[in-house]
Amino acid sequence: MGFPVLDIIIFLPLGAAILVALLPKSTPKSVVRWLGLGAAVAELALVLWMVIAFKTGNANAGFQFTSHQAWLSPLSVAWYLGVDGISLFLVAMTALLFPIAMASPPGERSSRSYLGWMLLLESACMTTFLSLDAFLFFVAFEVTLVPGYFLIVNGDGPRRGYAATKFFLYTFAGSAFLFVGILATYLLAAAHEPSGTKASFDIIALARGAVHLPVADQELLLLAFGVAFAVKMPLVPFHTWMPDAYTQAPTGGSMVLAGILFKLGAYGILRWGIFLFPRAAVNLAPLALTLAALGIIWGSVVAAMQRDLKRLVAYGTVAGVGFIVIGLFGFTTEGITGGIVEMVNHGLSTGALFLLVGMVWERRRTYSFSHLGGLQSVAPILGWVFMAVIMSDIGLPGLNGFIGELLVLLGTFITHRWWAVVATMGVVLGAVYLLWAYQRVFHGPAQAINQGVRDMTWAERAAVAPLLAGIIFIGVYPQPVLSRIQPAVDHLVAHIEYADPSFKIPPSGVGHGTFAVPADQVVDVPAATATTATAASTGGNP
Repeated sequence: MGFPVLDIIIFLPLGAAILVALLPKSTPKSVVRWLGLGAAVAELALVLWMVIAFKTGNANAGFQFTSHQAWLSPLSVAWYLGVDGISLFLVAMTALLFPIAMASPPGERSSRSYLGWMLLLESACMTTFLSLDAFLFFVAFEVTLVPGYFLIVNGDGPRRGYAATKFFLYTFAGSAFLFVGILATYLLAAAHEPSGTKASFDIIALARGAVHLPVADQELLLLAFGVAFAVKMPLVPFHTWMPDAYTQAPTGGSMVLAGILFKLGAYGILRWGIFLFPRAAVNLAPLALTLAALGIIWGSVVAAMQRDLKRLVAYGTVAGVGFIVIGLFGFTTEGITGGIVEMVNHGLSTGALFLLVGMVWERRRTYSFSHLGGLQSVAPILGWVFMAVIMSDIGLPGLNGFIGELLVLLGTFITHRWWAVVATMGVVLGAVYLLWAYQRVFHGPAQAINQGVRDMTWAERAAVAPLLAGIIFIGVYPQPVLSRIQPAVDHLVAHIEYADPSFKIPPSGVGHGTFAVPADQVVDVPAATATTATAASTGGNP
């Protein structure tokens, strides 16, 4: 298509951020606010058009709406963008959460710096999800640290400076491993390119060389990538920056940190880790699954021990990370699809939870359970909406969480049974701490100081309505989402099987098909498996 939709998706919020920064200080706050929100809403409309125009079916398993321009030719770095089923709904979730986060809470709507950093962060997140050049991906991945830092440090928490510094140092240190891993992959993969072919940071070119590397080299490179992504997610034991960052940030900052930023790590391990180093991913899967299972149990137990509502939601995120990782390292179509759906579900549900927690803060100026209670009687709509979001997070059938968790557990049970059993225990523990939190905040007699708490305003209902719509839509009718995700996942699963002949997925866990992937998106099958009938019929992997 001639329309550069992906370029506009990246440059629209970036241009708005620059404009907000350059406006004279005398500009009315309402003008700044509507400029920022207008750009975010226009971004959302553009992304919705892209989701509708996205082609489904196995014949469209490759990247769509691609944009490729030379950027740093001497270094073989290109401005290479593309979207497939793996990244499509992460882009859509990003476009949905940002305008809601930018509009909440009331005290931050007119803040010039808040809107500017939000718009810059949206542009960087979009670039990260859409990049198909490893160097461009790294640059965008790093840029997210700057607005993330300022969103935390400009929050209302008493320890916001400490939390922001800890967030920056942890994630920056993790990114050093990513930088080294990308450079090493580039240099090693170049040795496997055909004679006369120039080395490139292109994801397909890297994969063509990486799949032929010795397994020991693949494992070291995957560990380098994995450390950076594990810190970003954050996966136990790389999570210690997270509780302070999530709780000290303002409401909108918490929404995007938990709802979007940690998905950059989960997406990175799937797109750049498992895809580039499939044999190493199979070998290191027990390690990743064990850390994920520990995260589910540990996060749930620690969340249940919290006396602060916002910290409870923050620690619950650790358990959510574990579910996603277990699905991704199940290496089945169901498991990986479930992991991707869970990324989207977590963004919707946790984003909504932080938004509602912010509403409680605006009314009571406290997150302490001891100072809350009985809010259901004075704010019934807030209570019912809070309950609906909790039920989606728990995985109630008919809501989005059920679909994602079901696919993760079914897909992982096929290949890694006992880790799936542990993850099932996490579902029960999640219900325990979330329902207990709801009971302490909304049930029981209302304290005298809580008697004057107002219910949700129409503006607040309008802010949470799109998130509730997404929660219900995915839960009731997930097919439009699954039909766009599955072709790309099918092809990734085939790629893993071909790269590692010793790893065979039982037939019930494979969604094989015939894939008509563009020639420039095909990875050569290793010689050991190139003669198999299945490999010959597909011609490689995107």
